[in-house]
Amino acid sequence: MTPDLARGGLWVVVPAAGRGTRFGAERPKQHVEVGGRSLLLHTLEALAAHPGIAGLVLVLAADDPFAADAASPAIAGKPLQLAAGGETRADSVLAGLAALPDSVRADDFVLVHDAARPNLAAADLDALLERGRGDPVGAILAAPVRDTLKRAGDDGGIDGTEPRERLWRALTPQMFRRLQLVRALEAARDAGVAITDEAMAMERQGARPLLIEGREDNFKVTTPADLARFEFLLAQRG
Repeated sequence: MTPDLARGGLWVVVPAAGRGTRFGAERPKQHVEVGGRSLLLHTLEALAAHPGIAGLVLVLAADDPFAADAASPAIAGKPLQLAAGGETRADSVLAGLAALPDSVRADDFVLVHDAARPNLAAADLDALLERGRGDPVGAILAAPVRDTLKRAGDDGGIDGTEPRERLWRALTPQMFRRLQLVRALEAARDAGVAITDEAMAMERQGARPLLIEGREDNFKVTTPADLARFEFLLAQRG
């Protein structure tokens, strides 16, 4: 057993400071209710229910009018701490990493998970923790690209078909050592690079995170159709 898990599991940072303007709702998408709970609460509960998770840091916008609804000292018996996010995802993740308790050491693994991915399967988290902690860099959940990919021209016509072999869709959680991730995110920020996930920041440092195949239904709620899909999955569970 690694020192991380021997002390009771890993901490996870959940950046939720985005406005979700593409979603088109009156409130940020992470606060939209599905099945009597906010999308954010579904996500937090899915994480906290896993025995390998020790605690959570939720990163919200400083002026989030719904922050009080998300504030709670614990989720499923796991401690929940709040942090104020920044303008970019990297800023928010850095704020979450800084808010981790002192018990999380520089070389301990931490997780980062999208607030709008509420359908995380426990088996996927099992695989990430089991295989990822054996990698010197860390690991991410991902899914192989199965669709045929087309490259578009400026006029909207097809310029060609791209090979999909070895292409994966990045999912979350993503798992890296605390200090290494902080340094990678700070380096990207200082270089003016807008990262789209934590693995991208690590890749810029020359690291090669491990890809661990996860379920296709670990999707990110981005549109109303995605929300309807999650609502359907909840109804199936009863």
